[in-house]
Amino acid sequence: MTPAAVGAITVDPWDPGYATSLTAEALAELDATSAELDLSVELPAARWRPITPAAAPGGPVLVADGVRRIEARVWINGLDDGMPSPGIAASYAAGLVRCEPGTGGLARLTSVDVRRSIFSPSSQSNEIHTWAGSYASFRARDGSAEQLSLALQRQLTALEVEVATEYRAAIDEDELLIVDGPLRGRTQLPRTVGYIKAHHAGYLPDLQSDIVGALRPGQRTPVFLMGTSWRRYSWYLRLPTRSAAPWAGIARCEASTTLSQEAVTALADHATGAIQTLAGVDYKDPRAPQNLIPVGGLERLLRHRLGDAGVLYRALLAATADGASTASADGTPAGRPRSASDS
Repeated sequence: MTPAAVGAITVDPWDPGYATSLTAEALAELDATSAELDLSVELPAARWRPITPAAAPGGPVLVADGVRRIEARVWINGLDDGMPSPGIAASYAAGLVRCEPGTGGLARLTSVDVRRSIFSPSSQSNEIHTWAGSYASFRARDGSAEQLSLALQRQLTALEVEVATEYRAAIDEDELLIVDGPLRGRTQLPRTVGYIKAHHAGYLPDLQSDIVGALRPGQRTPVFLMGTSWRRYSWYLRLPTRSAAPWAGIARCEASTTLSQEAVTALADHATGAIQTLAGVDYKDPRAPQNLIPVGGLERLLRHRLGDAGVLYRALLAATADGASTASADGTPAGRPRSASDS
């Protein structure tokens, strides 16, 4: 179905989920088959073995995560070549929780921020102001589903960095920070570990992969260096699980290459121990144990904070129905019914 081009921006009636399902993890691992590995960072490759870290140091652990939702596909009209440009309207949110030791796994929400944006290859500003919220304008490399999704993911990552940086600056401490997903775009954060719970690609040769399968709960592999389109330290760990499958309960962690060998192995020990205490349980989460308890709770809260998708979609339709994508002349947001209080 072709949308009518009545104004600068038109909302497409197709389900916005079509062809936009690339996850952050999948985008980060598309080039996994060409990964360059240095397996001898902590131990020589031929001497790899499971490592049991010493008891994790005490202290709070911060967990950061973000969620995203595409609310509508849109068309940006009026470009020089006369062709409408595809785009997406999306909401995204990032939050931070602080897990205190000795509280039975309780996590306290410390920060949350919600943004709404339009992503398209258009060079012009395409902000939309609706009665349900405003959508800032960001440019994608092109109008493909992959590039639109990547542009959205970059803004979500930037928001996660902003939330974590502001909180750490306020408390003036560098507590261990675990971010859900690859570390890409967040390597500048100190004492930070990227936590990848799904495995879209196999990086290790057979010998080292067998060591991953031999891990017991609480153990990790030696740290190794990997480079695809970017470089980072990495290691695998196993969480507590009742399954006997070779890779059950296996997660992968990432750390910045700015760390020394001594610092990254110490961070790997600390993170491996801390993550064990946050493991999910199968009667609460089908993604357990890899989906950490505070991550699952934070994701639910953030999705709630995004607002009702149907309401936001109707607000977008109303704001673009007459071609208006900015506030009206009298200052009333486009698409909002005038009331007595507006007079």
